[in-house]
Amino acid sequence: MARTRWNEGRGPLYRLYIRRLRHRLPQAGVPHHVAMMIDGNRRWARQLGFDSAAHGHRAGAAKMREFLRWCDDVGVKVVSLYLLSTDNLRKRDSRELSDLIDIISELAEELSHERNWRVQHVGRADLLPAELASVLAEAQRRTVDHTGLHVNLAVGYGGRSEIVDAVRSIIATHDREGGSLEELAASLTPEQIGEHLYTTGQPDPDLVIRTSGEQRLSDFLLWQSAHSEFYFVEALGPDLREVDFLRAIRDFSTRDRRYGG
Repeated sequence: MARTRWNEGRGPLYRLYIRRLRHRLPQAGVPHHVAMMIDGNRRWARQLGFDSAAHGHRAGAAKMREFLRWCDDVGVKVVSLYLLSTDNLRKRDSRELSDLIDIISELAEELSHERNWRVQHVGRADLLPAELASVLAEAQRRTVDHTGLHVNLAVGYGGRSEIVDAVRSIIATHDREGGSLEELAASLTPEQIGEHLYTTGQPDPDLVIRTSGEQRLSDFLLWQSAHSEFYFVEALGPDLREVDFLRAIRDFSTRDRRYGG
């Protein structure tokens, strides 16, 4: 049976509840950095009877724009969106991948004109089609001086590959400076690795949200999410509502973060 939540909950009582939730959020409890894994787009399209996953991916992209506005409105400063993994590049059907590339290109272009947001590509540009890599680079260039919400677009991204790239960068830098491998092995720290990640200079995500009931990381921000809180939503990606997001923020604000303790 097709899901109906796409248009659910837009009446006056819903809007009143949203305002109340927003008003009651403690500002000190709002996460600085939220990472989002919006999953279930293909299932959403299939359940609604569409003959192409592209309908779901487009609905998911539209939802991401909404999600970013929700984050901006409550005071989140950094959002990381998982759009296309290195596994997706290898395993997705060529037609679906072509549609995804077009959708991501459109999304990046639109976000680079949204409010005063800063857009940053996080991932391997060399693995992407030249046109998509160019659009992401231009969105980043256009917004580099913006001071609003910082939006990381994880495209051609893999957490394990990111860590490998960071270690390679550290080794190359150390070699250029004339150091030995023995010296590097003795001095290497987690902080050094963090400085060479794609997200260097940014705070690690405080909260990681994933839709569609899936409860796994799928190679997303493996290093950065070591001390993150996680929140899983049953709704498929395009069905995500603002109330779901606000409940996630409310839940986060009540947690006692022990950072591995």
